Amino acid sequence: MTNNQKLIGIHNNNSKKYNKGNLLIYSIYEFSKIKDNLLLISNERYIINNYIITEFDNKKDNQKIRIINSYEQARRENKDIEYKKEYENEAQIKDNCEIRINDELIPFSLFHTFNKKGKYTIKYSFLLNITKTNYMFYECSSLININLSNFNTNNVTNMRSMFYECKKLKNINLSNFNTNNVIDMSGMFYGSSSLININLSNFNTNNVKNMGNMFYGCSSLANINLSNFNTNNVIDMSYMFSGCLSLTNINLSNFNTNNVTNMSYMLSWCSSLTNINLSNFNTNNVTNMSYMFSGCSSLTNINLSNFNTNNVTNISCIFCGCSSLTNINLSNFNTNKVTNMSYMFSGCSSLTNINLSNFNTNNVNDMHSMFRECSSLTNINLSNFNTNKVTDMWDIFYGCEKLKKDKIITKDKKILTRFKEEEL
Repeated sequence: MTNNQKLIGIHNNNSKKYNKGNLLIYSIYEFSKIKDNLLLISNERYIINNYIITEFDNKKDNQKIRIINSYEQARRENKDIEYKKEYENEAQIKDNCEIRINDELIPFSLFHTFNKKGKYTIKYSFLLNITKTNYMFYECSSLININLSNFNTNNVTNMRSMFYECKKLKNINLSNFNTNNVIDMSGMFYGSSSLININLSNFNTNNVKNMGNMFYGCSSLANINLSNFNTNNVIDMSYMFSGCLSLTNINLSNFNTNNVTNMSYMLSWCSSLTNINLSNFNTNNVTNMSYMFSGCSSLTNINLSNFNTNNVTNISCIFCGCSSLTNINLSNFNTNKVTNMSYMFSGCSSLTNINLSNFNTNNVNDMHSMFRECSSLTNINLSNFNTNKVTDMWDIFYGCEKLKKDKIITKDKKILTRFKEEEL
């Protein structure tokens, strides 16, 4: 887009004219960052529906002007713009874009020669349904409201980070969204910290494989209903609700986790969560549970009696910062494959007793700060602990002010030596 070409069919903070056509295209950049001299058009990404319209004031006769900047061209011409993966090439744009100048259809070209001075209206019509909406509103941090009621998502497979860091968006209506073909919803509402309500009752998640970071940092979200979610094919749930500071309750009783391998940080820093029922969770294939409940400072009890941890290798910080937790039963935990137990109970300041007599630590190499700041701990059973492979046991009992040596049940000399050193 030239310096004299002005958008009138897209919201642009630099232009007083907008929304005269259907709202059709967004950049991945915050509105205020959209460049006056750059119109990004792609084959599948960022196009919402139908068309956009621009006005061009031609200053001289027989002037050849670039009327489309593809990502490839924009990358060559604008070094200050950040680019994401999957750039669309100019050939793809041609298949999707129809151009009319003053309502006259012209052959597709990235350039057009304007024979005479004067004002021209350029209309770009988009012919294909989109298949990707990933990063569509990426970091649109000034976006307060958005109407997607005419948005056709029938063919969309990727919604990754679609509303990433839309920090001022309080409500969003996605009732018309067809998500039948979506595979990736990771980071979809990441960092949308003002969202107070979201209705996903129409979402079909039958084909979704990735829900990692989906609601990460939705710190104002007090309630969310996912009773319709089908998670049969989901592999990644890491960070899914991490940082949902206002969530007091969440019902995941319908979740099928048979194929999930990563649950790290899944509920981390859900600091208002007082109770959670995970009795339906099948964790047979999970390998990473690190930080899963970290920072859940209001959680007083948690029942993990159904958890199968046979394949888990990392449980570092799984309960760290669960400062209200008064009791925990891990008698069913199989830790044969675990290598990292660092910070596992760090900051569990209300726990008075911990029984880990069933723990197999033969493969563990890291126990750094494992019981750090368990300031109420008076009894601990580590009778089966073997620390032969442990290379880091630093601060394992740091801040365990009430724990005495005779209340540590263990045969492992390294543990007793470490306690004595930290006690001093």
